[in-house]
Amino acid sequence: MKKAGLIMAFSGSLSLFSASAVEVERYTIELPAEAQIPYQGLYAKEFPQGIPTGLGSGLAFAGKQADGSLLFYSLTDRGPNGDAPLWLDGEKTSPTKIFLAPQFTPKMMQVRIADGKAVASHAIALNDQQGQINGLPLPAGLIGSTSETALSDALKPVAEHSERGLDTEGLVSDGQDGFWLCDEYGPFLIHVDAKGKILAKFGPSADENEKAIASGLPNILKWRQPNRGFEGIARLPSGKIIAAVQSTLDVDGRTAKKASFIRLLELDPVTGITRMFAYPYDLDVYKKNSDAKIGDLVALDDQRLLIIEQGKDADKNMRNLVYMIDLKQATDLSDKQFDNKALEFAPDRAALEKQGIRLVAKQLVLDLRAHGWHAEKAEGLTLVDKQTIAVTSDNDFGLTVKVKDKEGDAKSPDDYAIDQMGQVYLEDKPVKTHFAIKAAEGDDAKSQLWLFKLDKPLK
Repeated sequence: MKKAGLIMAFSGSLSLFSASAVEVERYTIELPAEAQIPYQGLYAKEFPQGIPTGLGSGLAFAGKQADGSLLFYSLTDRGPNGDAPLWLDGEKTSPTKIFLAPQFTPKMMQVRIADGKAVASHAIALNDQQGQINGLPLPAGLIGSTSETALSDALKPVAEHSERGLDTEGLVSDGQDGFWLCDEYGPFLIHVDAKGKILAKFGPSADENEKAIASGLPNILKWRQPNRGFEGIARLPSGKIIAAVQSTLDVDGRTAKKASFIRLLELDPVTGITRMFAYPYDLDVYKKNSDAKIGDLVALDDQRLLIIEQGKDADKNMRNLVYMIDLKQATDLSDKQFDNKALEFAPDRAALEKQGIRLVAKQLVLDLRAHGWHAEKAEGLTLVDKQTIAVTSDNDFGLTVKVKDKEGDAKSPDDYAIDQMGQVYLEDKPVKTHFAIKAAEGDDAKSQLWLFKLDKPLK
């Protein structure tokens, strides 16, 4: 339901629209009954109507309709899942996720704003030659594997890994009837038709002794941090595709907290030619470089885009900012190295500049939180017109995993480990800690779609 009235907010930030009024319309995305995912597990009382489909991972504007309504397409990620303790097998541990609906199929849905409401409908399930795909982790040994084990709500392995799994995080029109999607696993770029049928998939090409299920992208992208592959996607007027890695690359497991930039990828689908650029996240704001995240991006023209940068700052305050970026003077990173290693190993940006590496130019357009945004994740970004920006939140299917009877400061599920017998450990010590799945509350309980009308058009 749209909150009554417009919110007039003023920003003191030094930006293209500093100290200017921004009109805000806020909507909660309403789901049809069939979009509730059936669930009869241990925590069914938390979800009496089923688990709500989590839209908002991506957003594309499809145009103003004849009746005056605004039509969008939005996207789910891999399905209802939550953090879980590490899987303990002998002395080895590996990451896990709780999958409450292991066979969930990532999907697109229409979202229409009309009569003061934003209503989702017309689900389009992603599919390939074998039928509907799923969101399960890729098998170990493949480029794109997160090494995660899918667990049930009882913390038992429930499913095999899947070479057909996708963790979709962004979508944009292909200029015809289909879409380009991006994914966090591979990371992959996926071209689909209007019915969600996968037409093509691009991923990091395999080096010698590596195995991949898609190719065509630079191999270095395989070093994305687990579950932080491509987070946003845009299509330039030229037809080229731009995708943003969510965070810094972790080359050889050594650069996630060191790298001073986040990679953007450009793909020409016609020629297969790629380029990469360095996005300069707000380096001095975060406690760790790896805390900076991209939410999504949308093209203004062939050189300029809007991009969401977000993450908790050094004081643990959440930030969600929209910047305008310009690729015109930025260096193509494709064949560039620093001391015969990846550019992520450079000690700082000054060292990159001395080597002739020019980063993407950026300028602040909008501080979402200064205008009332409270959700943690702003993961969908598109333009309604040159003056109106649309943003969606990702509500993670309206669920959260709570740690019960925690030990000391260990408050995250993955601070712990669990063995096949269900015994929970903290640093090799058996503990009585357990975990519960709860329905989310507040601004993160349901997906939001907000419209921000600037006081002047973007030029």
